[in-house]
Amino acid sequence: MDRQTETELQAAAFRRLQRHLIEDRPDVQNIDLMNLAGFCRNCLSRWYQEAANARGIEMTKDEGRAAFYGMPYDEWRAQNQTPAGPEKQAAFEKAFAENVGPKD
Repeated sequence: MDRQTETELQAAAFRRLQRHLIEDRPDVQNIDLMNLAGFCRNCLSRWYQEAANARGIEMTKDEGRAAFYGMPYDEWRAQNQTPAGPEKQAAFEKAFAENVGPKD
């Protein structure tokens, strides 16, 4: 397979994952994704931002999130995020530290 085709297939798979997480399963909470898989929608939006920045495209965290979520992050949270109890929050802190690093 040539590199262009591989890149196009990877992009298509990313767009499908994005659609699945945003449209098909907005009920799945970011905290649950992080606790189970070590990444969440915010990680994907950060990776998108980092890829843009690596190519010399200036993109802020908020712009990366809006690009991934298809709306401002605060809107997404208001529409889809539910409160997390102390056990989930503690598991999140551990998963975040292990997979992302120390919080800023």
